[in-house]
Amino acid sequence: MHELSLTEGIVDICLRHAEGKRIISVTLEIGCLSSAVPEAIEFCFSACSADTTLHGARLVIDRVEGRGCCLACGEEQPVVRHFDPCRRCGGYGVRIVAGEELRVREIEVAD
Repeated sequence: MHELSLTEGIVDICLRHAEGKRIISVTLEIGCLSSAVPEAIEFCFSACSADTTLHGARLVIDRVEGRGCCLACGEEQPVVRHFDPCRRCGGYGVRIVAGEELRVREIEVAD
């Protein structure tokens, strides 16, 4: 379960940027193509944040849909799985432009 180590990294990022202040909420962006399971990150979040200024913080997860651009025809399109062909021309040179994200987008801290 690599989500545990991912969540530990998320908690570390939040604690560093909060500079000792209590954290009220954290907003994450998780791409559908990122291989991270949002439900597992939610599960790990409370355990990883226990005994820190993150304890009790609200976790908001925004899921980012996969998008790709075909290098052959230029068509931008939804992507559900890596290495799927272009829906327009059938080419396999589809560059992923969204959906692989796993980032802390926002941290809300108490005054």
